[in-house]
Amino acid sequence: MSEMSGRHRRNRRALLQAALTCAERWRWPVVPGAVMVGREPDGGPRGLSCSCANPACAVPGAHPHEHPLLAATTEAGMVRWWWERHSPQASLIVATGGAVAAVSLPAAAGARVLEYFAALRIQPGPVLATPTRYALLVAPYSYQELAELLVAQEETLLPGGGPGRVPSSVRYHGPGGYLVLPPSRSGAGGLEAVRWLRRPVALPGGGVRLPAVETLLEPLVAAGTATPDGTRLAY
Repeated sequence: MSEMSGRHRRNRRALLQAALTCAERWRWPVVPGAVMVGREPDGGPRGLSCSCANPACAVPGAHPHEHPLLAATTEAGMVRWWWERHSPQASLIVATGGAVAAVSLPAAAGARVLEYFAALRIQPGPVLATPTRYALLVAPYSYQELAELLVAQEETLLPGGGPGRVPSSVRYHGPGGYLVLPPSRSGAGGLEAVRWLRRPVALPGGGVRLPAVETLLEPLVAAGTATPDGTRLAY
């Protein structure tokens, strides 16, 4: 019991520190997300499920829940109150679109595209991994800007330069969206931790170095085309 309590305290401290780093050093607005909680179904064994109480939750423990995404803030006092007193085990959610955005794709495709970037000595910026997907963080973009870039991609997407369709396996975390950040954990993948593959590099005056989405989009779409992951939402 004491070992478990110690682990919980360490996890809580890690979540608080990560939330404060996001808000104060990186200037990313954050909000507590859902929590994995123990439940004992009728006639079944005790297990873990998402605090949203939806038995079919596609992203357990990895989405906004009690607090709306619009509540995301960089105010350190509010962040400290949330993770010290109100929701100390809550997952760490960053609201995308204002200070940071991302493009995500299936983990297998993400691993390949990182190898491609490494071979060309391209620096992609921060990269995080969930149990099923990789997300490459980029500078904020508007959906109008993204749409224009995707239309241009589709005009020459197929081998030989023919037109094609951008796959649904590539997803965009822009205005009104969110990401779950380390050291959050989710029921997906057996309570695996979200982790950084490439940590953010803080700028001297605050904020994070983030590449423009157009510098990474073509290889990300190409990798996603080769690795579809169906239509069900997964994190």
